[in-house]
Amino acid sequence: MPIPNPGPDEVRLRIKAFALNRAEALFRQGHYIIQPQFPSKLGYEASGVIEAVGPGVDESLIGKVFNTIPNFSFSSYGVYGEVAVVPVSSLGTYPDHLTPEQGASIWMQYLTAYGALVHIANVARDDFVMLPAASSSTAIAAMEVVKAEGGTAIGLTRAAKKKADLLSLGYDHVIVSADEDVVKRATEITDGRGARIIFDPVLGSGIEVLAQTTAYKGIYFAYGLLDQRPTPFPVWPTMSKALTLRGWAFPELFRDAEALKKAKDYIFKHLSEGTLKPTVGKVFALDQIAEAHRFMDSNDQIGKIVVKIE
Repeated sequence: MPIPNPGPDEVRLRIKAFALNRAEALFRQGHYIIQPQFPSKLGYEASGVIEAVGPGVDESLIGKVFNTIPNFSFSSYGVYGEVAVVPVSSLGTYPDHLTPEQGASIWMQYLTAYGALVHIANVARDDFVMLPAASSSTAIAAMEVVKAEGGTAIGLTRAAKKKADLLSLGYDHVIVSADEDVVKRATEITDGRGARIIFDPVLGSGIEVLAQTTAYKGIYFAYGLLDQRPTPFPVWPTMSKALTLRGWAFPELFRDAEALKKAKDYIFKHLSEGTLKPTVGKVFALDQIAEAHRFMDSNDQIGKIVVKIE
């Protein structure tokens, strides 16, 4: 395709790396919040160097390194490719010690985790937090945020082969749902208190079990729908535990300028200190993009899947 020129309030990035997200797989499959209008772009997160700016944009940005904050719609923008035009408002920065692959693996996962756990739930020392889909990049990011705030992170995975790797990443406990009684193990780990926070991207029938692991007046965040089957409402746990069920999506932060600034400052500070460190699970070349998506569909990854542009 021809190299696109940036329009007003846009820049063109020469991409160094871009990351894959579940949102993009759902969009590809027709299960996302928005539907594609063909020909459609794809991709939220990338790192690269600005090589051109549109009218009204500071020309001193040319030659500088940025990454993208996913505050745009696939109906207008996308970062899969060697170059991408994005709004200047979507530009983010990351610490110099991170690689381009790590730089492309920041905002989606950490904004999602920070917004729910810190901005809303005020996760604190002695809190137990249950993290389903523990090998996903967002769950790993959430684990790091929980640990940074002094809480206890409990990972939940279906794959026993991932348990050792997840513990080595920093989870305090990992429950293998295929082999263990989730409610019993959660009760043991929390000394009967239950988890104050559930951070769930899966939903489906699993919500009934997870709701039973919560503490009294706990909060259950639903931030994804990896299980496309119907999600029942957990009536009895919700009533008996005075449980709050809360839908969450990180664009909620974009409606509050002060909250968004706090989120960006928090994430950059902890990235700089090394408290947060993006986990890159596997790197593909651009001509392997279909294979990269198939790998994401396999659920075998631990951390972010990234495409590196040579």
